[in-house]
Amino acid sequence: MTRSIAKGYSPSFLKLGPAVAVISLLAACAKQVPPPPPPPVVVIPPQPQPPMGAQENMRIPEVGVDGTRKTVNSSVSSAQAVWNFRSALNVAALNCVEPEYASVLEGYKSFLKVHDKTLDKADADLKKNFNGAFGKSGTRERETYQTQVYNFFSVPPVKATFCRAAMQIAIDLQAVPAGQLEGYAPQGLAKIEAPFMDFFNAYDQYRADLAAWQGKYGGIVVVAPQQAQAQRTTVTPQVVTP
Repeated sequence: MTRSIAKGYSPSFLKLGPAVAVISLLAACAKQVPPPPPPPVVVIPPQPQPPMGAQENMRIPEVGVDGTRKTVNSSVSSAQAVWNFRSALNVAALNCVEPEYASVLEGYKSFLKVHDKTLDKADADLKKNFNGAFGKSGTRERETYQTQVYNFFSVPPVKATFCRAAMQIAIDLQAVPAGQLEGYAPQGLAKIEAPFMDFFNAYDQYRADLAAWQGKYGGIVVVAPQQAQAQRTTVTPQVVTP
């Protein structure tokens, strides 16, 4: 009896072997499941910066409804164009003092001598115009306007390109004889104003690029890698106004 039991009967605990093996195999497979991938890395491009080292939130002349930028030199009389042109050259002579711009001062001195009569006439015409328009306040109004003209041509970021333009103007003026300045002044004024117009256009583009950057990345904070866990914090974007 004992022998038959040993040969023909298997205790129930011996039948558990395959089930235990399957469980062990599943447990091993579960341990081999790879972890979820890390969140994608957001590569944030550098924040746009003002052109030519200019300051932020700078006020610049706006573009009118006709698509042209309105400045102190827009829609001026012939006499005012002559005087604004003279003012621009005056600013250049005072500010472009580096050796490479030596021709600017020499050109300005020659300009005053060759065109003294035209300049005197423009000065007299403007005095008459301002007094006629503003009465006793004419002198003050003209001085206020001329301060704006000088400030326009003194924007620091534009100095280098302005000085180079003034050097070219000094060369051009050699071909303008006495008595012909009034005809040349609008053209010369546009040439010496061009570096500022280019700067204003670049500044407008910077403001558009900055607004787009802030709209896309303004709410993202980059956390240093050594921190235990990345964080996402809402940041109020800086609003750039004209």
